[in-house]
Amino acid sequence: MVGEPTVGDVFGEMIRDAYAVATGIGPRPLVGGRLPRPVIEIIERDDGLVNGAPTEHYLAGPADWQPYDHRAVDRVRGRTLDVGVGAGRIALHLQERGVPVVGLDTSLGALRVCRHRGLRDVVHGTVDQHVADGHRYDTFLLLGNNLGLIEGRERAPAFLAALAALARPGAQVVAHGTDPYGTTDPVHTGYHERNRRRGRLGGQLRLRLRYRQLGTEWFDYLVCSVEELAELVHGTPWRLTDVDTADAPYYLATLTLAR
Repeated sequence: MVGEPTVGDVFGEMIRDAYAVATGIGPRPLVGGRLPRPVIEIIERDDGLVNGAPTEHYLAGPADWQPYDHRAVDRVRGRTLDVGVGAGRIALHLQERGVPVVGLDTSLGALRVCRHRGLRDVVHGTVDQHVADGHRYDTFLLLGNNLGLIEGRERAPAFLAALAALARPGAQVVAHGTDPYGTTDPVHTGYHERNRRRGRLGGQLRLRLRYRQLGTEWFDYLVCSVEELAELVHGTPWRLTDVDTADAPYYLATLTLAR
């Protein structure tokens, strides 16, 4: 269709350019050490809502992290899988601390940036695909709001089962989520109600990412309350054992593998 984006590695292209802006290293022409335009992540929702956000936070060091990022890192123990590693900000910090860490992502471009930044162990694929590799972990990180990878009621059991298949006894998941229901904005409250009428969770977003002439396929990404998370975890191999709401509406949830 004319005007529709080409489907491609949106996140990888975007992170590559953000890295070029930060370091002056990149494949596109730079002007004074910078790209001649800002690097903005465009998020398009299926009701027509479009948001743009700067990309610097994907490369941020610990001094620029949010408090909940530091508390999440402090919970890490043992061999760790950073799910949705992005540009590697968390994994690189753990590696520097001597933690055995692997970065997992579906974006080849993002993984190339991770390697260039010094992250030693990266895997391309989904958690389901990684199960076949035979690796096992003590901690799984779903940071940067990556609790959203659960997607919704339909996907949650398989996603959590894949993590359990990758887990050592006593393993934990440390996940960052956001409760979406404190807003009074009718654009969002109306979307929540529309979702519920369709049998979906209120904060079950249908999105695609855009960058330059590229777009992703449409995908589900879940923003849920703690109560909804507890419902999704119930009946899986995991138990919701701790919730840190010090930075509400953001929260850190810890899931522990049931014996």
